[in-house]
Amino acid sequence: MVSTKFTHSLSSADDDDKELVALGYKPSFKREFSNLATISFAFSIMGLCSSIATTFNTPLTLGGPASVTWCWILGATMCFTLGASIAEIVSAYPTCGGLYTASAQLTPKRHRARVGWVVGWLNILGQVAGVSSTEFGLANMIWAAVVIGKDGNYVVTQGHTVGLFVGLLMFHGILNSLATRHLARLTVGFVFVNLGATFLIIIVLLATTPRSEMHPPSYVFGSDGIVNQTGGWNTGIAFLFGLLSVQWTMTDYDATAHISEEVRRAAYAAPSAIFIAVLGTGLIGWLLNIVMVLCSGPLENLPGASGSAFLEIMYLRMGKTGALILWAFVCLTAFFVVQTALQATSRTVYAFSRDHGLPDRGFFGKNSEKTMTPLRAIWLSTFASVLPGLLDLASPVAANAIFSLTAMALDLSYAIPIFLRRVFQDHPDVMFKPGPFYMGDGWLGKACNCICIVWVLFICVIFSLPTIRPVTAENMNYASVITISVMVLSGLWYMLGAHKHYIGPQSNLDEKFKQEIIASDTSSGDDESKEKV
Repeated sequence: MVSTKFTHSLSSADDDDKELVALGYKPSFKREFSNLATISFAFSIMGLCSSIATTFNTPLTLGGPASVTWCWILGATMCFTLGASIAEIVSAYPTCGGLYTASAQLTPKRHRARVGWVVGWLNILGQVAGVSSTEFGLANMIWAAVVIGKDGNYVVTQGHTVGLFVGLLMFHGILNSLATRHLARLTVGFVFVNLGATFLIIIVLLATTPRSEMHPPSYVFGSDGIVNQTGGWNTGIAFLFGLLSVQWTMTDYDATAHISEEVRRAAYAAPSAIFIAVLGTGLIGWLLNIVMVLCSGPLENLPGASGSAFLEIMYLRMGKTGALILWAFVCLTAFFVVQTALQATSRTVYAFSRDHGLPDRGFFGKNSEKTMTPLRAIWLSTFASVLPGLLDLASPVAANAIFSLTAMALDLSYAIPIFLRRVFQDHPDVMFKPGPFYMGDGWLGKACNCICIVWVLFICVIFSLPTIRPVTAENMNYASVITISVMVLSGLWYMLGAHKHYIGPQSNLDEKFKQEIIASDTSSGDDESKEKV
């Protein structure tokens, strides 16, 4: 006798696949991600303790301790509105193309190709930069541990960092080549390591820091903690540079959408996971930042010999052994972030190639028959992610532009479909039909959408600025230059030839498959899916 649980799971998968067919796509993946695995994936893509550790230097050394605490909660609040707006769209369009596919569906037909092209390239640029910056951060974290382990008697060169960075990327490419069921099993445990490491750091820091050595509230939250170290920017701009940490940590929201064709009950699970992860990361991350600043010791001693202020604070309070043990879990969390980010990136490349957005005749838009995963797209994404990290060979300061680039490109690719959904939702070519996760057409939904769009434009301006003055070739912020260059070049490419093969997201359903679905829906009485097909 077939178990009830198995029957329900099978039924859910069938319903998901019918919804995917209604959107114009043939099911190509196995739905192996449960609700827990999906939530774990969403949490893992943000990283929490590892992402904060990677970017902690920026707010602390540019705007001061108060910039760390206040910019985090300010940015997190804005990210709540962005995450909720994205979840709403993902619920309506649960495909591996994510907001790239949704943006084209939310546009009148005559604009679909151009909008899909712009959002597609912005999203791919941001995701590749996200994989690269996280892996680059992980390489630096591992070398920082080596420096601490050798009591500062070790010199890390740019070659060391880039070499480890490339090696780690290759290893992640191999791991991502596993079948979906193995990826789902791996992902389930990510959230427990992520949250467990975060709370352990908070508890141990508070337990090992003498009350007399904790900083006062005026240092953590007040004017005593505002320290401009930019060399030329006014204090307000220096303070706002602290937004980089929260915006880089709380991005890639739509990564869960990119695996939605591998998720059970995707229209429910994917947006719920996004919202839960954004809310949890924002609140727990603020607590972690407050504790780090509270226990940080003298500001002039940071970031220290290791180059990581986060690790130096742990070393100061926990000692070498305790700090390195917990740091191993922080590095493991960063490892998980790259694992999930590369998986999401490869699915985006797969979807873009499937729609003929790449000059590959759909070569990267095919799945392996053995693993039922897009191996070609996985390795293209892996090798592409190597390129941004090579900036470190030119200048370590220039390499930091990868972090700004990630936030700018991804958030812009999110703002466009949110704007289109508001402008064209009742257009005859669109007729937006909300999914299960819906904020409604009242003031709440409109306020969230409008606030997050304005916020994205604001942070793009902040993240385009060089963080140190006077500006030289070595400390120039190349994030805006790279973003604009990719947009201009891809635009020229579209006008000169790409428009001939790219017409926007395209259905990959063949006539035989359509007839099978129609016959199946007719026998089950599912008239709505029949009409959509």
